Amino acid sequence: SFLFRLFPLREHGMNWRAKPLTCQEIQAFRKSKEVMDRFLRAYKLMLGFYGINLVNEETGELERAENWRERFENLNRFSHNNLRITRILKCLGEMGYEDYQVHLVKFFLTETLVEETLPNVKRSALDYFLFTVRSKEKRRELIHYAWQHFKPQSSFVWGPHDKLQKYR
Repeated sequence: SFLFRLFPLREHGMNWRAKPLTCQEIQAFRKSKEVMDRFLRAYKLMLGFYGINLVNEETGELERAENWRERFENLNRFSHNNLRITRILKCLGEMGYEDYQVHLVKFFLTETLVEETLPNVKRSALDYFLFTVRSKEKRRELIHYAWQHFKPQSSFVWGPHDKLQKYR
């Protein structure tokens, strides 16, 4: 499908006919400026669809787009978007945009746990989005951030509470 071509992975997705990428293909993609530019354009396009703007291409920093209310309504209503976001996050990691992963996951954790604008995305953000982040250290930081904002904190199951309390 359209999303597979924009955000290819090294694993099988929902489309059984689509062949997973090889490590060699990923290396070739990452060396091609044209492919990487196209990838970034596709990422910005999808962010726009979800009501999100890429503020800084160096860091991957994000903010709500002007049309965020209408787009978040769509995100809340249609759960298939959560699978697409998981795919995009995994692909960001494959393509070397690990900082982008962190910003996108933190964006969704903030919107679901702090702002409470995306209640129907919360489970996916905690169960799937968080665990696409490649950097163990950054993943721990995000889990701690989620734990800090999760209500009730005693029901948080994504990390051991004793370690989360001591985390610095």
